[in-house]
Formats: sequence, structure tokens, C-alpha cells
Amino acid sequence: MMQIRIHLQEKIHPVLQDLFEIEIAPENITISVTRPEFDGEYTLVVFPLVPKIRKAPHEIGRMIGERLEEEGLIKSFNVVKGFLNMELPEKLWRQLMDHIENNLDYGQFAKRNEKVIVEYSSPNTNKPLHLGHIRNILLGWSTYEILREAGYDVIRTQIINDRGIAICKSMLAWQKWGEGTTPAKASRKGDHLVGDFYVMFESRFQEEYQAWQTGEEGIKVYKKEKRGEESEEQFFKRYKNEYFNQYSILGKEAREMLLQWEKGDEETIELWEKMNGWVYDGFGETYDRLQVKFDKNYYESDTYLLGREIVEKGLKEDLFYQEEDQSVWVDLEEHGMDQKILQRSDGTSVYITQDLGTAEQRYEDYHADRMIYVVADEQNYHFEVLFKICEIMKRPYAAGMYHLSYGMVDLPTGRMKSREGTVVDADDLMEEVKEEARKIAVEKGEINSLPEDEQEEIVEKIGMAALKFHMIKVDPRRRMVFDPKESVDMQGQTGPYIQNAYVRIRSILRRDEEEDKKVEVEYLPSEYEKEILVLLAEFPEEILKAAESYDPSVIANFAYRLARSYHRFYGEHRVLSAESPSAKRFRLSLSRATAQVLERSMNLLGIEMPSKM
Repeated sequence: MMQIRIHLQEKIHPVLQDLFEIEIAPENITISVTRPEFDGEYTLVVFPLVPKIRKAPHEIGRMIGERLEEEGLIKSFNVVKGFLNMELPEKLWRQLMDHIENNLDYGQFAKRNEKVIVEYSSPNTNKPLHLGHIRNILLGWSTYEILREAGYDVIRTQIINDRGIAICKSMLAWQKWGEGTTPAKASRKGDHLVGDFYVMFESRFQEEYQAWQTGEEGIKVYKKEKRGEESEEQFFKRYKNEYFNQYSILGKEAREMLLQWEKGDEETIELWEKMNGWVYDGFGETYDRLQVKFDKNYYESDTYLLGREIVEKGLKEDLFYQEEDQSVWVDLEEHGMDQKILQRSDGTSVYITQDLGTAEQRYEDYHADRMIYVVADEQNYHFEVLFKICEIMKRPYAAGMYHLSYGMVDLPTGRMKSREGTVVDADDLMEEVKEEARKIAVEKGEINSLPEDEQEEIVEKIGMAALKFHMIKVDPRRRMVFDPKESVDMQGQTGPYIQNAYVRIRSILRRDEEEDKKVEVEYLPSEYEKEILVLLAEFPEEILKAAESYDPSVIANFAYRLARSYHRFYGEHRVLSAESPSAKRFRLSLSRATAQVLERSMNLLGIEMPSKM
């Protein structure tokens, strides 16, 4: 693969040896893209060389620049303090364009001997996938694609939270109030139907809790356990979980169901399998539309058993301790954390028990060098504890565990709450964005003459590009607001804007099927064209940067900059009616290379390019 930075490092390396008799490995020679306010395309940072050469930075830069220019390795140069700004010869840019055109996998790195597991989605089977899951899924998928492009052997997994008290709430609600309904009878997607019963449980629980608060027992508890001047409203808001665990009739029934499940009660297991089956069918439809897949699914109903074994092992090795009520804990105070429960007094597992088992099982399955967990930042502390426990237990995979923590997603209307039914389902959101894309497509009118099925395919691609790009373009660590209308803006930093640049290029190339490739290119690129060339040259570097930081927004923002540069170039230059055959040939070649890199960039984000818009 042709990489301009590496090419320059390899050319400057012998110059440093010859001029200054110093040995610096090529990869330690610092090359960056020249800042816009200076002439040139690439810059050698001279400051790191000063201690070895013992000359002024500008003098070192001048000497290197003169030698590179004499040997025809650069076209011209200028030195600003400790920065040698270099203008590259046109033949090097033509070589780059030829390389891109002749290598459909441009940007892909050679295979590395390193295996990485990426966990994403990891849904609960008590509710459908929602807006927050979409960000998780898209970050996970694009991280997988980027790491794979960077040469890693990558395995896609999810851990399905198919057991626990939340799942029992949905099961209990269906058992008490479902009247035997099914997805087919209700004409409802399976995961949505189960989610309805989760919301129903919460609604009935709230009714029960409200009645208890005004009853004799609730008033007595408030008077006994309130804190200082705490009002009834403040107290009962805080006390909700305690009520569920100590006084609630519904809470008791849900806990009993969980215990029956862990004992393997046949009737409970049968209901659990039936309702989970409905949910998996629903999840499958959503994943298909998002065009994501998994190499292996893990289930907490399996891994919690292995987690229990790990807890037992830790007890025997005195790494954990047991309280009088038989609950099992780990003390992490010396590591800047607190005590963490690993197993409840009744013997049931907690989330971290299951996660310990899942990590162990994955290592047994794949012996991966790294395990990447794509999980929202509200779980930051959970993963700090998980990783520290694995380190204490000296697990061979502990050093390679990484939490790709991301901020939550809000809508312009505010936050969502699953139990109250105010969550935006992933399916509904995809449909809403698609309809926004349809409005724009109809207004533009350019696809209205196409067959209906082709129109539908194009609108789907535009809508999914709008959704995916809007989610991925933000640094994962930042909380974000998703605005469906903003996501389809053809003039903004959006997926459709980038698709439009690609479609514009494809249209140009379709109209020039008789291009004469024998024309000798002697054209000198303009400022706008050089801007595109530098971006094309930087594509491999952007892939590495995104892979090393686990940040797909690097690729999203690169694709936007490239599309924006092409739109600017197109506004200033003619392509098919260029001023000379040489200029036309150059611009067609530049356009083809741009289209190829735009398509590859967007593919890394799981986004397809339409042929027309």
C-alpha cells in the first residue's frame, strides 16, 4: 500500500544519515500534514532532531530541504521555525491516484497476528432495541470494520441479558395479564410485545406503590426511616427499590419467579423460552435492517454458572470474602474502589458474576489478545471493577480488556425511560428517518421517474446513511442529541451530504464512458485539487488513528472533509469540459479515486452508497 508519510520518512532517513551522520529509524521521523496557512502539503517537524544535530532548527530544516529538492524528492520547500514545509512533485500525486485506482482495497493493512473480540448491542430480552442500542450497535459494528481494515482478526459478539429480575417482570406481567396473547395474535413484533408487558409491570407496580405510600404501613416506614427534613415525596422517590425488595407483592412474585428459574422449574423455563423466542425474532429483524451480524452470541443464562464457579474459586483463594448472610464480596478499597457484591445471600448472581463467566468463556473459545466492550458510560465503574477483579485473579486476558465507553443519546425532546414506555424503539426511529429522507427525495424529484422498488431502495439507503452517520460522527465519549430532521440535511455534516458527493462523481463518470486514457497528464493541480490529494493520501493514516483510539468518528469526519473538498473543487473546476485534455484526464482520475475512498470510508461505518439520489 502506498503511504505518502512512510514514503517521505524513507526518503528523509538517508538524507539525515548523509548530512548529519545520525541514525534515526524512519518511523521516528515526524511527518504531519502542512497547516492551511503555510505553503506545502507535508511538514517535517525538526525539533526532535535538534538534540542530536546541535544546530538551530531553521538551519537543520533548510539543509534537509535543499538536499531533498536537489534530489528531486520534493518540488519546493519553506522553513518556518522548526517546521520544514514541503511541496511534493506532481509525479508523486499521479502515482498515488494510479495506485488508488488500481487497488480496490486501498487503505487496507496487512494481516496482523492479533485477535480482538468486539462486544456490542448486548440487549435485554425484556424490551425491544431502542435509540441507545442503535448508537451502541453502530459504534460496535464500525469499530469491528475499522479494526479489520487495520489488519486485526476480529470476532463480533454480543452477550444477551436473557435472565434476571427485569426479564421476570415481563414474564410475570404476561402471566398475570397477558390472556394468552402472542405476537401473531396481537399483530405486534415479538420484542415490542414483550416490552409492552415490561412497561405494564412498571405501571401496575407504581399503582401498588402509590397505594402503599398512603397506607398505614407506608406512613409508618416514612416516619421511621426518613432522613432529616426529607419530604414524603423525596423519601418515597428514594425508597422505591427498598419497597420493591421488602414490601411489594409484585416484587415478591418477580423474585420468586427468578428463584424458580434458577432452580430449573419446568413451567418457568417453558415460559422464559417462549417469550425470549419472540424477542429474538424481533431482534433479528432489527439487526437485518441495520445490516449487522455477530459471529457468536453469548447468553447470561449460560455464563452466570461459570461466573459462580469463578466466585467459588476466588473464595477458596481468599481473594473474596463471605458475609454472615452468605453473600460473597470482593474488597477493592486498596485499589481506590469499594466493596463489590459478587453473589447475593440467596445464592442468585449479579451482573458482574455473569460478566466474569462471559470473559472466561470467550477466552476459552478464542484466546483473543483483546476484548473490547462497547457499553454506555453509565457502566464505567462496573467495568473498572470487572477488569480489576480479572487482574487480581491473574486471568491471562486481564491486560487486554477495554471498555469503549460512550455517552447516552437524547432526543430534542429530552431523555428516555424504558420502564415508563417513553423509549424510542429502534424500528420506529429507522422508519422516521427514512420518511424524512423520502420527503427530501420527493422534493428534489431526481428519482421520481425510477421504478417504485428502485426508489424505495434509494430512500432506504439515504435514510440509513442519515441515521448511522449522525450517530457515529460524534466522539463516542460525548453525550449526544439525535435529531431526525437534522440528520438528513443535504447541506450539513450528514451521511446524505457525503452520498451526494459520491453520486455526483458517479454521474460524471457515467457521462464519460469514452475517456481517452492515453492522454498524457501534464496538468499542475490547483489548490482545491491538492486538498483532495492530501486527504486521499491520509486515508490509511485515518484508519490507523481510528483503530488505535477505538473511535469511528475519526472515519466519519474524514469522509465528510473529503466530500466537502470535492464539492468545493466541483464548484470551481470543470471536469468533462475541462480546459485541456490533460486537465480532463487528471480530474476524472481524481474523481474516480475520490469516489472509491468515499465508498470505502462509508462502508467502514456500515453505510451503503446509492447510485442516484
